[in-house]
Amino acid sequence: MISLQHISKIYKQGMLEVPVLHDINMEIEAGEFVSIMGPSGSGKSTLMNIIGCLDRKATGEYLLNDRNVLQTDDTRLSLIRNQYIGFVFQHFHLLPRLTALENVELPLVYGGIRRKEQRERAVDALVKVGLADRMDHLPNQLSGGQKQRVAIARAIANRPSFILADEPTGALDTKSGEQVMDIFTQLNNEGATIIVVTHEEEVAAYTSRHILLRDGRIIMDRRGAFS
Repeated sequence: MISLQHISKIYKQGMLEVPVLHDINMEIEAGEFVSIMGPSGSGKSTLMNIIGCLDRKATGEYLLNDRNVLQTDDTRLSLIRNQYIGFVFQHFHLLPRLTALENVELPLVYGGIRRKEQRERAVDALVKVGLADRMDHLPNQLSGGQKQRVAIARAIANRPSFILADEPTGALDTKSGEQVMDIFTQLNNEGATIIVVTHEEEVAAYTSRHILLRDGRIIMDRRGAFS
C-alpha cells in the first residue's frame, strides 16, 4: 500500500543545504499498526509530511496504492489526501462553530459524498468512538479527550486507506491518552491501517511495528513488543 524508495529531503537555508532525510526505504502493508519515533530533529515530522502527501518536494519514489505521489500535481494531491488519508493531529483542528457531527461531516462534503450518506457516516463514526451522546456539542463543550475522539471519527468517516496520527496523545492527560490509543487499537483490530508519529514510548508500545529515526536515517525497524 505504501512504498518509500530512496527518499531523501534537503532544506535550503540561504546558501546552505541542510539534509533532513537520507535514503529512506520502507513499505507499510494494509492492516499494519506502525509507530514512527525519533528525537527532535530526527526527521520524523518531515517523513510524516511526505507520507501524508503534505510535502512532495523530495527525491526518490513514494507509491501510495501504486500511484507515484512525488510526481502528482497539487490539485490531484489534495484529492489523494481527502480520499486515502485520515489525519489526526495533536491539537485536534476542529472548527469551533461547528458541532462534533458537523466537524466529522466536513471532509465528506469535500469528498463529494451525498448529503444523506454524509450524515450516516458521521453518526456511525461518532458512535464508534463512543460519542453518541456528544454529537450536537461544540468543541468548547468537550474535554480534550473527547475532542480527539471527534478528530478520530472525522479521520475514519471518509474510509481512508490509512490513518496518520501526529502525536495524538500529546495534548491529553494520561487517562485520555490511553482511551485514544485503545480506540486506535480497536480500529486496527478491525482492519484499519494506522501510522502514529510519536516521541512517547508508552504510545509506541500500543503498536505492532516500530520505526526509529535518528539524524534522518532509519536505525530500527522491527515488529513485535516494544522494548
